[in-house]
Amino acid sequence: MLRNALSRLRGTHRDRAAPEETRAGHVRLALPASMSASLGCDAVGVPARHGFRLMSHLPRTGCVFADADRWWWIVPAGSDLDLDWPEQVAYARGADVPAGRPRLIHSPDALTPYTPPIPLFLMVCQVTGVAPSWTAATAPTAVSAP
Repeated sequence: MLRNALSRLRGTHRDRAAPEETRAGHVRLALPASMSASLGCDAVGVPARHGFRLMSHLPRTGCVFADADRWWWIVPAGSDLDLDWPEQVAYARGADVPAGRPRLIHSPDALTPYTPPIPLFLMVCQVTGVAPSWTAATAPTAVSAP
């Protein structure tokens, strides 16, 4: 009964997008209740010193959470497949991030919480000074004229 009451209480505060406790030392970033995350959610964490620059240069930004150390962008689940994210980046499957108590700092006007992962990947590579790379299976191939 107490568990049901707590669940209902959490549900009423979901609009605040507060992180939810998960395993020890981690929290799951909670999206605003008005948003649909039908593709699942992962999070890309970038050092806080790059946060404002990334935010201002991305053509479209979804939900972004921040704490003192990192800014976390919500991306569709599996956005790490075949991409070599720079070492400075933390990729969190299920948006299960280290517990630094990140807070929602940007919520888009759209119904989806996602930042497109490829533009984010390219911008992250640029601000961290790393050349973008991906596995050979998905690398663009040159097409020769017949």
